[in-house]
Amino acid sequence: MLKIAWHPFYSHPLPQGHRFPMEKYNLLPEQLMYEGTIGSGNLFEPTPILEADVLLTHDEVYWHKLKTLNLSRLEERKTGFPLSRQLVDREMVIMQGTLDAAHYALKHGAAMNIAGGTHHAYSFRGEGFCLLNDIALAANCLLNRDTVKKVLVVDLDVHQGNGTAQIFAHEPRVFTFSMHGEKNYPHPKEKSDLDIGLPDHCNDDLYLKTLRKELPKLIQQTEPDIVFYQCGVDVLHSDKLGRLGLTLEGCKERDRFVLEQCKLNKLPVVCSMGGGYSEKISIIVDAHANTYRLAQEIFF
Repeated sequence: MLKIAWHPFYSHPLPQGHRFPMEKYNLLPEQLMYEGTIGSGNLFEPTPILEADVLLTHDEVYWHKLKTLNLSRLEERKTGFPLSRQLVDREMVIMQGTLDAAHYALKHGAAMNIAGGTHHAYSFRGEGFCLLNDIALAANCLLNRDTVKKVLVVDLDVHQGNGTAQIFAHEPRVFTFSMHGEKNYPHPKEKSDLDIGLPDHCNDDLYLKTLRKELPKLIQQTEPDIVFYQCGVDVLHSDKLGRLGLTLEGCKERDRFVLEQCKLNKLPVVCSMGGGYSEKISIIVDAHANTYRLAQEIFF
């Protein structure tokens, strides 16, 4: 059974006028259940992650400031969120959601987190709507407990996974691959193990050709025990922050290829939602839903 992390905290409301589309966290599971892709048994509610697990990835000074709500005004502004206790609690639940999903993926082949993909969080600071880094945190927990030996991060959000790259810059057991908009945020970028910067307005053909060329080689070269897939849908041409030119079908084919490569190579895969900022919330939800539909089809 496809296991999917979801919690009421995921849709924590933000002040009126804030541009982050929090409503997608409720609309996505509702859509998936309405259409019959999943049932209530597919969903699980994670609990907050342990502080000891947070500290496997994040700097103790930064974590103390975050949990005591003592970020400076500049540090808070950089995250893009107004800091609150509920927001920190939400982040803790999201972190455990990806870690739990990793354990489910190791058992069943694939698992998902309806939130997560917080790849802009560094070990020592937050930015870009990210306070803690769920992919890095889950990977470090698995490595620390010898559950896995090698990890491949496949980050296909339109924005480079700069926080993940920084966290694993000197960790040979984790290979970070980021394929993103070259001219888009962040500026400057960090150095992943493999970065592929795409031109503005990149279409389906160029995007998929590049991915199909690189991913199979990476899997063969790195021989990972698990894949963490950041599957942001801000690659769509309709995205307000994306600047690439993928169609909805092209984005779906991206997900199909990644998931099929994992299945072909018998690799457990954990999917974290990532970004999506199209004007119409229905487009965001449909693009994200495609990832879940494909995971159900390919793995179950």
